[in-house]
Amino acid sequence: MNKRKLSRQQRWRIEKIQAERAARADKQDAREAASLEAGEYGPETPGRVIAHFGRTLDVQAPDEAALHRCHLRANLDGLVTGDRVFWRQARDGSGVVVARDTRDNVLERPDPSGRLKPVAANIGQILIVFAVEPAPHANLIDRYLVAAEATGITPVLVLNKIDLLPESGGELGKLLARYAALGYAVVEATTQGEHGLDALHDRLTGRTSAFVGQSGVGKSSLIDRLLPDEALRIGALSADSRKGTHTTTTARLYRLPAGGELIDSPGIREFGLTHLDEQQVTEGFIEFRELLGRCRFRDCRHRNEPGCALLSAVERGDILGERFASYRRILDSLADD
Repeated sequence: MNKRKLSRQQRWRIEKIQAERAARADKQDAREAASLEAGEYGPETPGRVIAHFGRTLDVQAPDEAALHRCHLRANLDGLVTGDRVFWRQARDGSGVVVARDTRDNVLERPDPSGRLKPVAANIGQILIVFAVEPAPHANLIDRYLVAAEATGITPVLVLNKIDLLPESGGELGKLLARYAALGYAVVEATTQGEHGLDALHDRLTGRTSAFVGQSGVGKSSLIDRLLPDEALRIGALSADSRKGTHTTTTARLYRLPAGGELIDSPGIREFGLTHLDEQQVTEGFIEFRELLGRCRFRDCRHRNEPGCALLSAVERGDILGERFASYRRILDSLADD
């Protein structure tokens, strides 16, 4: 579908609105600069971005429960939830963010125009949540794992709603065993029962985590149980379609009572692969890595080429045929985009 061409008047209106916004931001920045020079703000203090609202942020100082609504200096575009920053407090408790500290990592996703946009920073692990219902598909899990591996952030698989799992484990139990054998941490959870989240609590404590996963797997329900003092809306699972609805609208960092942090954001929940190239997808399958570079041909694409190290490993059983088929489907899907 071709994009609708804007008229001259529409382009003028858009440019006028953008110029007005820029002018307001410049005035705000000038006022803050004057206030800073006049000593109306306190000393620089380290803090963490808890939530992001355009040109304003909620910032929390270390060992402090209160949140401070801070303005963002004009030269600090690109801050996201989870960023460590330096800010200065005004007399009324608000403040201004004056600098960003170094990042351990940043999670990005493509915007509608295809440009990578940061959505969260300084994450210790990505929890890929799937559930007994709606039934998970291995290829979808593989896509999440590849996307997580590309960030350099540790992925963890979380199977939710295990109260619905048959005692034998069934096909889903075999799927879990497959990923555990690859070295991935696998955590089982349920919001039903007194100890259903014990293993998840252990995994979260002392780390900064982000939840991802398709709709209906219970991410918001898990967070609601993990953070009983937070007022979170929980999406209902439709009895007819068995598909969930998104509930979270604002990126926010939550402090866990037992230690550790959770970042929940619609920009994180379903991050995709469209920004990755073929080599990044290949490296995202961790069992392939030690074989890469051992093919007969340097430009091997691991299809039907003679001397392909990956195809030979599949024939020997060193790489599961299901995983390799999933890898091929991912590459084919990227080629179709």
